[in-house]
Amino acid sequence: MNSAIERLKNGIITENPTFVQVLAMCPTLAVTSSAKNAIGMGIATTVVLIASNLAISILRKLIPSKIRIPAYIVIIASFVTVIEFLMHGYVPALYKSLGIFIPLIVVNCVILGRAEAYASKNPPIASIFDALGMGLGFTLSLTILGIVRELLGAGTVFEFQIMPKAYQPASIMVLAPGAFFTLGILMALLNWVNLRKAEDKSKCKMLDHDCSKCSMGCGRVIES
Repeated sequence: MNSAIERLKNGIITENPTFVQVLAMCPTLAVTSSAKNAIGMGIATTVVLIASNLAISILRKLIPSKIRIPAYIVIIASFVTVIEFLMHGYVPALYKSLGIFIPLIVVNCVILGRAEAYASKNPPIASIFDALGMGLGFTLSLTILGIVRELLGAGTVFEFQIMPKAYQPASIMVLAPGAFFTLGILMALLNWVNLRKAEDKSKCKMLDHDCSKCSMGCGRVIES
């Protein structure tokens, strides 16, 4: 259980694919013009990630090392095709909005990276939790970006009006520059928070303070 929780925490926080590893920037910047598109892409990627990690983990001892990358891509492409057909049949509006970025999930470096780095070396259950953590982290980061951009660029969140009617939407936020601005600001804020936590823990250790009980950083104010 602790291992499963650690894999989830790793994907969502410690090694978040977007904000920490800065992976899959193409779909991240392209589909987050609205929260609906963002969460749709995140869920589709998560499903493919879980299914491919499971399949690769099960077949890891049968796939020859020399052809492992092509084999992984074939497995991933098979699941992406299934997801594409399901989205086309059941959520055609979302399918049309995401467009070419659905089949491009095949070459998403988060999926191929987890297949190579984790699923090919670990048992199925652990691989599922690793995929779930990374998928949730990817979905969460895309959704946050989508919410911020849609709120500032259209005054809505999930197409529900949030801003007052007098608000003048900043249309640049739903365009390509807005994606870069939003991602850069959010990453800067996250790095600033992490830096403050690291500084607090460092100061605590210098004073022999027990930091083992600090879950989010002790935050003590220490006079220099």
